[in-house]
Amino acid sequence: MIDRVLVAMDDSELGEHALEYAIEAHPDAEITVLHVVGGPSAMLGGAAEIALADDIQEAAEERAEDVLNRAREIADEYGIEIDTAVEIGRPARAIVRRAEAFDTVVVGSHGGSLADRLFVGDVAKTVFQRSPVPVTVVR
Repeated sequence: MIDRVLVAMDDSELGEHALEYAIEAHPDAEITVLHVVGGPSAMLGGAAEIALADDIQEAAEERAEDVLNRAREIADEYGIEIDTAVEIGRPARAIVRRAEAFDTVVVGSHGGSLADRLFVGDVAKTVFQRSPVPVTVVR
């Protein structure tokens, strides 16, 4: 039985679909939405911005605010409550690290950024390969 679901969500439409799928497929489960910020990029933009902040965790939470607010809106549409979490670092590593505390992970097949479209599914593929629990990849 699936009691605890981790949904990795970014600011893409597929991230939203991942949350909707998790809610519909596991209506009685406790759902936690995880957003990972500040991972290294080609220009180090996100990582540098977070690293230079006075309060790193606060800066990460500010960057995650829009995504997590959208997650709460989706949950409200279904009449449920969700937990939210923010991690700093590489998305795949952060998701896999958190996964062991859950029964399953739900992730979108790829994110919405240009880099994600060029390297379609890199995070989803890594999570799928390394997760200690079952993973559902949503398109």
